Amino acid sequence: MKIICIGRNYADHAKELGNEIPEDPVIFIKPDTAVLKGNDFYIPEFSQEIHYELEVVLKISKSGKYILKENAAKHFDEIGLGIDFTARDFQNQLKTKRLPWELAKAFDGSAVVSQFFPKENLNLKNLNFSLLKNGETVQQGSTSLMMFQPEDIIEFASKFFTLKAGDLIFTGTPKGVGKISEGDMLQGFLENEKVLDIRIF
Repeated sequence: MKIICIGRNYADHAKELGNEIPEDPVIFIKPDTAVLKGNDFYIPEFSQEIHYELEVVLKISKSGKYILKENAAKHFDEIGLGIDFTARDFQNQLKTKRLPWELAKAFDGSAVVSQFFPKENLNLKNLNFSLLKNGETVQQGSTSLMMFQPEDIIEFASKFFTLKAGDLIFTGTPKGVGKISEGDMLQGFLENEKVLDIRIF
């Protein structure tokens, strides 16, 4: 199982970090060891600035390569919510040196994943999601604001990677990303249902 992550898929988020609006999906990879086990996240010793990034997650159900956009919906049937934890200080150092982001994005426990829900029960074209930190809303997003929709992402990614059943695709985060601190509580909502409850240590 691999985790394919999309960066800068919401214009407001790209702008808040001072990044250009991409013409194609920006992709990076997390290994399966990035999936957080349980509900407790421990801030790694190598970073002083871990940021939360809430994202809708697709679960691939059917393997494929060079998948056409019109067939992409046949390759996933479940949706979840995830948090892409990012060592922002480390990422900024890597970007300054024009180096890959993986050390700041793909470390152990950096991918929080909720349970998954059948996509037929959700309106993926206008799916609302939000993140609360210590009871205060810090991120609100809607899939209607994605620059690259799930079908676009699957078509593009499958040109480079064979997608396999069980692979996860993090589809990008809206604006409002920010730092976590020891003692914080993060709660993720898909529409009005709480699907994530993470404690920070």
